[in-house]
Amino acid sequence: MTPPPGPPATGPPLAHPITYEVVITADDAEWLAAFTRTLVEDRLVASGNIVTGIRSIYRWRGKIEDQPEAMVLLHTQLPLVARVIERARAEHPYELPGIRVATLRTTPEYERWVHDATTHAAL
Repeated sequence: MTPPPGPPATGPPLAHPITYEVVITADDAEWLAAFTRTLVEDRLVASGNIVTGIRSIYRWRGKIEDQPEAMVLLHTQLPLVARVIERARAEHPYELPGIRVATLRTTPEYERWVHDATTHAAL
């Protein structure tokens, strides 16, 4: 996701400039899109990139599954990661949703944009 056109984000360097990526899979890309939209609206994430057409192979309840899925890559800052995970657990249609979290190295401008887009998250 590229920030909208306009002047680059400015401001002092961030004290801990690390963007986090929360990756969530689901069998319904439209559900992921709606879920992502609410997270962006609530300022819990700056953006979400939805990837369709993935194939997941995994063991579930003693049998091997081979299913089409989609995934979303959500960008946020550390203080909001737990809230994003909490929302995913509460709203995801799966009994055990696949949720992964990783740090993301990016440009200082993108770091600032993610920070600014997720500051003042809705309680």
